[in-house]
Amino acid sequence: MAASDMMSALMELCQEKHIDQLYLIDRLEQSLAKSYAEILHLEWGAKVTIDRTTGKIYVYRLEPIDDSMDEEGNFTEFEEIDVTPKNTSRIAAQHAKAEINAIVRNSAREQIYEEFSGRIGDLISGTVLQSTPDFTIVKIREGVEAELPHFDQRRYENERNERPMGERYLHNQHIKAVIIDVRDPNSNLQPVRGEHSRPPIVISRTHPELMRRLFEQEVPEIYEGTVQIKSIAREPGQRSKVAVHSLDDRLDPVGACVGPKGSRVRAVVGELRGERVDVILWDADPAVYVANALSPAKVTRVLIDEEKAYAGVIVPDDQLSLAIGKEGQNARLAARLTGWHIDIKSETLAADILKNVPVHEEPAADLIGDEEDEDVRRCEYVSEDGIQCRNQARPGSRFCGVHDTDAFDDAEDLI
Repeated sequence: MAASDMMSALMELCQEKHIDQLYLIDRLEQSLAKSYAEILHLEWGAKVTIDRTTGKIYVYRLEPIDDSMDEEGNFTEFEEIDVTPKNTSRIAAQHAKAEINAIVRNSAREQIYEEFSGRIGDLISGTVLQSTPDFTIVKIREGVEAELPHFDQRRYENERNERPMGERYLHNQHIKAVIIDVRDPNSNLQPVRGEHSRPPIVISRTHPELMRRLFEQEVPEIYEGTVQIKSIAREPGQRSKVAVHSLDDRLDPVGACVGPKGSRVRAVVGELRGERVDVILWDADPAVYVANALSPAKVTRVLIDEEKAYAGVIVPDDQLSLAIGKEGQNARLAARLTGWHIDIKSETLAADILKNVPVHEEPAADLIGDEEDEDVRRCEYVSEDGIQCRNQARPGSRFCGVHDTDAFDDAEDLI
């Protein structure tokens, strides 16, 4: 390749890849200097300059100047001796071509990193270019591609799986995902396997942030900030729970997310390939929040232990399987959504447990105060040993909450 032809090719590359011409030539000079130092077996290395106009390459052998040695024994000045070959060998030309491709590729990755590194968590749309057993390549726009990894983590422990269970992608298929990582081409960290041949942008369809971005896209109230998504729990490809809260008391946040005839949540479910989405109402009261999170099951009572982050939940007997869910999925998602450890029991089991609670023998007056007060009544339950319960009776009942067998059916206790 003639020198002028090489410069023309460089200019075309710069325009095509949107790379600064001077930056590319500087990088090429540095890489060619290493190449010629090896080809010509130069002990002290080489310096290469490229004529910016003609593209002619000049190679100089570096020879240290004797009196330029510093205190550490290193030479700081070198004499440049022209050793430019008359004819560039085929090996040198091929090597230069490889270096140019590497520089162009690395420069493009640097530009992508600068543009997308600040967009972690953003929703992107793309077209499937290629799908392999380990990852899918998605085209975001011309010259910018992303990787959706779905490696078998039993074989590749350090790789990722960002594809929901059961999803498969076809060529030219349109998909949406969130950006979870952008690989830095200048990072000193150990690169992932085949990183330099894989797209620098890593996207995910399993991350909870995808759910948030899809709702922002479909629900104007969320995008504007009137409705807030407080928490998200996902089992990708199967089921999700989303807790929402409205800053406007007049606006129903669940209704806003579901949309007219379910149109808004249906659009999200469609993008997630049929993943079931439960939209529940967030509440500052942990008991109410936990009860809501177990939807669609109906909850009779929730007992909260804030120190242990424990929530004991009592449900009607016919709601127990619904509250737990298939293979415990409903209870598991509710626990992730709320951050509470949830223990679910049926009313029958809870009543049996409460009946066996040992009764303390302290005088009832210690708890209920002055028995002469007509508004304060003592529980009338008497144990088999003849000891009367020391607790205060519930309003309108002869028994306390422990021994009132009708308590669980009382509508006032429903949450």
